[in-house]
Amino acid sequence: MPTAIAVTSPDLVLPPTDPATPPAAVLPGPETRSLDAALADVQLLLDRHGHVVVVCPAAASPATEQRLHTVRALLESDRIAIVRTALPPLGAAVLVRQLRQLSGCDFSPGVLASAARLLTHYVYAGAVLGSVAKLDRVPVGLTSHVKGWLPGAQFGVLAGPVAELVRVGSGPDALTGPEFTTDLVLARGQLQSDWPATVLAPRWQVRAVQETALPESSPRWWGTPKLVEFAAHLADLPVLYQLVASVRRETCHWCRMELIGDRCGFCAAPLPAAEPPRATAPSPR
Repeated sequence: MPTAIAVTSPDLVLPPTDPATPPAAVLPGPETRSLDAALADVQLLLDRHGHVVVVCPAAASPATEQRLHTVRALLESDRIAIVRTALPPLGAAVLVRQLRQLSGCDFSPGVLASAARLLTHYVYAGAVLGSVAKLDRVPVGLTSHVKGWLPGAQFGVLAGPVAELVRVGSGPDALTGPEFTTDLVLARGQLQSDWPATVLAPRWQVRAVQETALPESSPRWWGTPKLVEFAAHLADLPVLYQLVASVRRETCHWCRMELIGDRCGFCAAPLPAAEPPRATAPSPR
């Protein structure tokens, strides 16, 4: 069985790209699920899949994160990885779907967990906002905050891989896009705007545009319900596979799990710095 991919909210589960994409398990927070039930849920996943990779947004409540660590500690299991992501809700959902796609491949659980950090750099996540007055998760200038109160103002905001903000409809309003072929998924809130599909997608040379329901947490993350959220991403499994497979694999010095990058996805231990080469004593003449 493939490594189980679990999430902390149903918002993070997008429709599969194809019938072969494995589903994600939803682990409800402590406000709706007792600790005993949560322990049983995760134990069942471990029994069925061997390892579990849980994606937990950085914006999740402290109680949700604490629950995950409590479950892992009580089960005394080193087969549970808790992966944090700072991506906005729709971008995080795209990342989860990519991990679901890759979980059906021949990657080890350690490589799959640490691949999340790599894939994040290839997700262009943003939104069109009717106001940036309450936006506190993406750096914006004071002038933009003031203009955000003006009726009818709209802003294009990119949260990652780099933070950018432009005012839609006033001169150049291009956001820095990917230099590779992507698909675009968008979710509409209470803002009337086709800018992501009609302006951004052609400029970014997007291959296909798909719509989905707006995550429940998006208005809170972006500071306004007047938004259209979008995320450009790598959608083809062969491309995702090649991207992850091309990275050098290491073995974690702490838990011995396989990893890519500079940090273990299971125990979070950093990869030790390479030791400088030792000086060689001159040979006697």
